[in-house]
Amino acid sequence: MILSELSAEEVRRRLHCPGLAIRTGPFNFRIRSSIESVAQGLVLLYPDYQLVEDGQFVDFTVTLSQSSGLRRWWYPQVRFVYDGESPFAVLPLDHAFPLMEWAMNWCISTQAHHYLTLHAAVVEREGCAVIMPAPPGSGKSTLCAGLVSRGWRLLSDELTLISLADGLISPLGRPISLKNQSLDVIRKFAPGACLNQVTHDTSKGSVSHMKVPTEHLHRIEERARPRWVIFPKYAPLAKAELTPRSKANSMLELGRNSFNYTVHGLTGFERLSDLISVSDCYDFRYSQLEEAVSVFDQLAVKERG
Repeated sequence: MILSELSAEEVRRRLHCPGLAIRTGPFNFRIRSSIESVAQGLVLLYPDYQLVEDGQFVDFTVTLSQSSGLRRWWYPQVRFVYDGESPFAVLPLDHAFPLMEWAMNWCISTQAHHYLTLHAAVVEREGCAVIMPAPPGSGKSTLCAGLVSRGWRLLSDELTLISLADGLISPLGRPISLKNQSLDVIRKFAPGACLNQVTHDTSKGSVSHMKVPTEHLHRIEERARPRWVIFPKYAPLAKAELTPRSKANSMLELGRNSFNYTVHGLTGFERLSDLISVSDCYDFRYSQLEEAVSVFDQLAVKERG
C-alpha cells in the first residue's frame, strides 16, 4: 500500500496517532505530528512511498511537536524529538516540514552505521553512480535536481549509503532539498517539477523540496556501483568543465565528507579506498545547468562505449 491510497484526513489521523510509517530506501520511518504543514508536505511529496505494515520493524521514530505554554500563542514553534531527546534547537512552526527532512537525515547519519555514509549527492545511469560531495553553496543539489530532471536516477541528494560488504550504493530516494536562487533555476529548467511550498528565513535561507519521479521509486531497491567521484562548484560565467583530480586527494576529501568514516576504522578506510580505485575523480565547475547536464550525459555515453 502506498501513501496516496490514504485520504488526506487519514494521513493526518495517522500522523497524530499512532504515527505514519513509511519506507524510504532501506529505512522505515514512523513520523508523528499534528502540524498541518507536515501532513500537506507528505501528501504532496510522498504519495508514491510504500507504507510500513503493522508488525514490521521501524528503524526511526521522528516526532515533530508544537511548543506548549503561553509562548505557543505569540511565537509558535516546532520541536524535533527522537528517543525522548531534542537534538536540535526549537524552530518557528512554519519550519516543520524542512525540519522533518533534516531530522530524517540526522537519524540516518548518526545511527545507521551498517553503511559508510558520505555527505554527498548521488545519481545513477545504467548502473553507474556519480558521487558528488560538496559544501553548502556549491550548487550540488541544483545540479542533482537538474540531472534527475533529465533522466538520471536519484539515489540521494544528501546521503551516499555505501555497503560495507560489497561497496554498492543503496538508494534513499527522498525529496531533493533546494534553496534560494536554486528554486528559480529549477522552476525554469524543469517547469514540470513538483516543489513544496517555500519556507523562508531558515538557517539555510529559503528552502523547498522537489518530489522524486515516481519511476525512480519503483527501482528503490536497485543498487548502483560507484563509477565517478565529482566535486561540483557553481561559478558565475564559468564554462562547464571537468578537470581530473588526484585519487589521493579525492580520498582525503571523501573522508572529510563522511559521517562515520572514523567509526569503521580499517574497514572504513578499505571501503573508501576501494571506491576511489574504481572511480574516475574530477573537479567540476559550471554556471549553466543545461551545459552541466550535457557534460554528465557525455560521461554516460562514453561509459556505454
